[in-house]
Amino acid sequence: MKKRILNINNIKKMLNYLRKNGVKHAYYAAMERIEEEKNSDYIYEKPPKSLLLKQREEAGKLPYKFSIVVPAYETKEEYLRELIDSVLYQSYENWELIIADASSGDRVEKVVSEYLESRHSGSEDFKSREKRIKYIRLTENKGISENTNVGIRAATGDYIALLDHDDLITADALYEIASVIQVKEERGNHPILIYSDEDKYDGKNVKEPHIKTKFNLDLILSNNYICHLMVVEAAHMKELMLRGEYDGAQDYDLVLRIVSGLMDRAEIQKLKENIIHVPKVLYHWRCHRDSTAENTASKSYAYEAGKRALEDFCKNMNWQVQVSHALHLGFYRIEYIPDMFTVRSDVGIIGGSILDKYNKITSGMYNENGERVYKGLHKEYSGGSTHKASLVQECAAVDIRCMRLRSELQPLFEKITGVLYKETGKLKLADISGISCDEEGYKKLSIELCRAVEKNGYLVVWNPEIKRRFNK
Repeated sequence: MKKRILNINNIKKMLNYLRKNGVKHAYYAAMERIEEEKNSDYIYEKPPKSLLLKQREEAGKLPYKFSIVVPAYETKEEYLRELIDSVLYQSYENWELIIADASSGDRVEKVVSEYLESRHSGSEDFKSREKRIKYIRLTENKGISENTNVGIRAATGDYIALLDHDDLITADALYEIASVIQVKEERGNHPILIYSDEDKYDGKNVKEPHIKTKFNLDLILSNNYICHLMVVEAAHMKELMLRGEYDGAQDYDLVLRIVSGLMDRAEIQKLKENIIHVPKVLYHWRCHRDSTAENTASKSYAYEAGKRALEDFCKNMNWQVQVSHALHLGFYRIEYIPDMFTVRSDVGIIGGSILDKYNKITSGMYNENGERVYKGLHKEYSGGSTHKASLVQECAAVDIRCMRLRSELQPLFEKITGVLYKETGKLKLADISGISCDEEGYKKLSIELCRAVEKNGYLVVWNPEIKRRFNK
């Protein structure tokens, strides 16, 4: 079937983007969106029943109880039934589903009561497990944060998962989370926050997978890429709770406060031991006309709340910065005063991109496998629906031809390259005029230097706004 690229929602997004950012940016955003949808071949494959049965057998050996908290408000019956069924069909059975209902009507209560009374359309297998569903009728609607907090307070699990009232989790979601927790604890680490990949669901099909990375400090300071599925240690969650003044970005605010707390207690590199990514789609984010997943302008207040949450994080870290909105809604830029090295003692190298005469990226950021990330991408493209190529982020290495080092690490440059470190140009990038080698040689030097910097306890950060043309 031919894909419907220019649908009404895409047209609305394009017009909103045009008004906000101008013709040039709107043109490239539209072109990239069309290319992305045209080339998309994503298919979500449900875990087979045989695997789910095996997981159910193994799940009995895992000790963790999960509390799934859902703040409901005038939820459509079909959405609510799909949500509840997605929890009931979990291969991991040690859970409770807490629905905190702030609706003015009784639609949600009636649907939940059917499940509690075993009169729903599900399998007879659910009858012995329905006591795990807890329904809380709220006397008033105090907003998503305060409504959710009621469910958090009632939770009795070891970990708390947040589930929006119209979304779904995959049948293997809780098993995958529990398995990761067990593996980490066997290695002496205690996960505080666990998150997974996700995709979008329109009621019939899934699309637009968001394949995430392991915890990336500077990326989370650009956008709440963690989003769904997010599971937090119960004690941590109950200590922090959600803050009503950040409604719309309450999850982002929670993540930032968790990160801030962990940074106060340990070295930044230790964050990856407490914040864990499960590289698998475990969450289906429903798309409909009023949802943020489908219409990013539907909750514009949320992006202001996100900006304030990020400003609060920076204030708590005693960072002198200015936070602003990026080109895309829900994405942010931090301007360091006077510069990143001065404000942050954790950053060792800042790098950017190398462009060819066609304005395409030829080098710049490397991943852990030594691959050039974003190679061939036009400098005006953002990297698809997640806009990751337009965001500041931590990485394994940056190209030695487009980088700056903090002063105390500059002797490493001389040790590895044999050339005295100097800076050149308006961007004050490393002067590599005394280095003569081919592309592979530059790659080898880049990776070796960045690994040495990381071994000294510093982060390597890539900034997409730093660009250099280098056609040697």
